[in-house]
Amino acid sequence: MKKGFLMLAFLVFAFGVNAQEFNCKVQINTQQVQGFDRSVVKNMESAISDFMNNRKWTDYQFKTEERIECTLLFTVTQIVSSDEFKGSFNIMLQRPVFNSNYRSTLLNMIDKNVQFHYVPSQSMNYVENTFSNNLTSLLAFYAYMMLGVDFDSFANHGGSLYYQQAMSIVQTAQTSGYVGWQSHESDKNRYHFVEDFQNQAYDGLRVFLYQYHRLGLDTMADDVVKARSKILASLGRLKLVYQKRPGLYDLQLLLDAKRPEIVNIFSKADPVEKNKLLELMSQIDPANGDKIRQELNVR
Repeated sequence: MKKGFLMLAFLVFAFGVNAQEFNCKVQINTQQVQGFDRSVVKNMESAISDFMNNRKWTDYQFKTEERIECTLLFTVTQIVSSDEFKGSFNIMLQRPVFNSNYRSTLLNMIDKNVQFHYVPSQSMNYVENTFSNNLTSLLAFYAYMMLGVDFDSFANHGGSLYYQQAMSIVQTAQTSGYVGWQSHESDKNRYHFVEDFQNQAYDGLRVFLYQYHRLGLDTMADDVVKARSKILASLGRLKLVYQKRPGLYDLQLLLDAKRPEIVNIFSKADPVEKNKLLELMSQIDPANGDKIRQELNVR
C-alpha cells in the first residue's frame, strides 16, 4: 500500500528492487475456433505478457509488491487468415485495500471488437503518436486506461496524464480502419471509454474513484461505519453523473465492477444505512434495484 501514499503526495522514492508497473496475467481462449496452432497461442500469450509487464509505462518507480494487478483474456472468435484474428478482450483490474489482504475490482469489462494481425515471434513495439499495428495500439490503450483508473483511485484526479495518453492512441488509430476507435461507431467503445473520463461534465466518475477507494475502502480497518458513510457520499457523485447522462458507458462499467462489493459492504450495515444505499442505487442503477433489495434483505 505504500504506493497509495506516494501517489497522494505525488512523490516517488525507490526502495529496494524496482519493477515495471503491471503484473498482468494473459490468457487466450480458442475454444470457439478450430485449427488454432497451440504453439501460436503460447507464443501470443508470451508476447502480450512481455509487452504489458516488461515495458516501462510511467516515470514512477514501482516495487515488485506495488505492481498493478490485472488480467487480460483474449477470446478468439474468428481466424480471418493465417495471421489475422478477431475476438474480444476481457479486462479485469484490481487494487489492494489498505491494512487488508483484500483486492478491490476497479474494472471488469469486455471489448467485443478486437481484430489484429499477429505473426509468431514478431517484434511488439509501440511508439507514441504513431500507429504501427492494431494489437500494440489496443494493448497500449488499455494499459494507459488501467493506469488512469488505478491512479485516480489513490489520488484525486491522479490519472489525468494517462487518460491523455490513451486519447492520443485513439486519435492516431482513427484512420486505421479498425473498429472501436471512432466516436460515431457506438457510444460504448474505446473512444467513449476514455472520453467519458476526460469530459468535465462527468467528473463525478473520477471523484468517485478517489472517494470510494481512498477515503472509503482504505479506511475500513480503522472505522467501518465512517468508511461506509464515505462510500455512500462517493455514490452521490455517480448520481450527479446519472442525472446528466443516464446509461453513460463509463458509469455502467463502474457500477458493474463495484455492485457486488457495494452490496457486500452494506450487507452488515444497520437498516437505516441499507435503506439509504438502496434508495441511491435504485436511482443510479435502476435495472438492478430489485436484485440489490433482495441481496440486502430490505423489505
